[in-house]
Amino acid sequence: MRMLARRLLLPGLTALALTATGCSSAPHTDTAAPTNPATLVHPADGTEQLDVTEAPQGRPAPTSLTRAGSGKGSGAPRKSALKVASYDKATGRAVISTAPQGATPATTATPAAPSGGSSSAPGEPVAVGDVIASAPAPGAPDGLLAKITEIGKKTGQGTEVKTAPTTLSAALNDDRADGKVPVDPASVTVEPLLKGVTFSWAKSQGVRFGPEGAKLPLGSLRVDVNVPIDTAPDAPVSAGASVSGFVQLSPTVEFAYDGSGGSGPRSAFLGMNGAWSSQWSLKGHAAASTGAPKRIPFAKLHSAPVIQVGPVPVVVTLDLTVYVQIEADGRVTLEVRQDVEGDFRVGGSYATGKGWSPVGTSQVKSSPVTAEVTASGRVKSALGAEASVGLYGVVGVSADFAPYLRGEADAKASTANGKSLSGAWSLYGGFDLSGNLQLQLQLFGTPLFERRIPLGTLNREWPLAGGKASTNPSR
Repeated sequence: MRMLARRLLLPGLTALALTATGCSSAPHTDTAAPTNPATLVHPADGTEQLDVTEAPQGRPAPTSLTRAGSGKGSGAPRKSALKVASYDKATGRAVISTAPQGATPATTATPAAPSGGSSSAPGEPVAVGDVIASAPAPGAPDGLLAKITEIGKKTGQGTEVKTAPTTLSAALNDDRADGKVPVDPASVTVEPLLKGVTFSWAKSQGVRFGPEGAKLPLGSLRVDVNVPIDTAPDAPVSAGASVSGFVQLSPTVEFAYDGSGGSGPRSAFLGMNGAWSSQWSLKGHAAASTGAPKRIPFAKLHSAPVIQVGPVPVVVTLDLTVYVQIEADGRVTLEVRQDVEGDFRVGGSYATGKGWSPVGTSQVKSSPVTAEVTASGRVKSALGAEASVGLYGVVGVSADFAPYLRGEADAKASTANGKSLSGAWSLYGGFDLSGNLQLQLQLFGTPLFERRIPLGTLNREWPLAGGKASTNPSR
């Protein structure tokens, strides 16, 4: 079970939120529909409005090379038939291959303007100063955004070049872009970390995969888990502890850029939104937690969806680790199942004069299907996710979202099937959220900030069930 690889376009992540807009509101489960193929619009100020779309799949276009001028205003980027044949991250050296002989590129690339005699020789495919933006390629699994600093020799694979890091502002120039692209669930790679983990997805075209695929809404992915957890040493065999459940996501990437300011972007946004639902059941006599709550990661998800910003392929990297977390005093035998539904939006927003700021909203509701607590004590269980969103393999936003259920009791209580109640008991639903904006959001070409910007720690909790009774209802 080392790896279960599928190709999908992933907010949790996760359901991530900086500000809860309501715990009792019905969740919003709509996700953005795919936009139309890329077109260019010419606003009155001369800049171009670029469509943000899903990159073509299964064709050479996603691995194409985009070339732009070396300076601001030197020309709009153009799609090219050139490709990154190989890349060495340690040295910054790449090999750029040309289109097969006789092939006609869909659009002619715009080379860098000559500067100081550093230009391409006749017939050379690239020039010093060219900016390249490539989808995933050999040696660059998360894509490549770089500027050519030196032209090397020609080989059987193509032309060797030396590159240096650059920014999206060098590739997008003074253009504008704003759009949302649903993540294709079939592009996600899933690595199970425990036995008892399964993965399912359903594409918007109706293609499905996995044991739960037939039950999924279109455009969703789902990770199921069924694992034992540490049982209290004095618990009977019948009270063995375990957690089972699932996390279901329908993520969408959000991207915006406005380069019309003339020297770097006026505004930018990178983030994720979508629907989140989860259900988990905690049974048995969980062992007491010592120190921090015990966190059990059970699956890692990774995707590097390519979104097409006009002619420029922009690689968004998404990583998600799904976990179960248990906090108990070792005295309670619990049997509870909880459903959580909601939506989320998380990301980082930039504006000239204001810098970067976190953005996040979420609507969440939860309810226990059954709940039974035996004896005095407390327990808290969460099924959450650690998530990150970035560009070209560099993290820009990280967040930890943990919907949980918390129970307290001083006797036996039950809400299931009309059973008797005795003593005092209470159950609460809630979620915790924390995270950071990262230094690497500078990839947009914005000024550098010197520290992480915290999303802040957010907690919301609401009562689910509880009571106190001294008599048993007649049955």
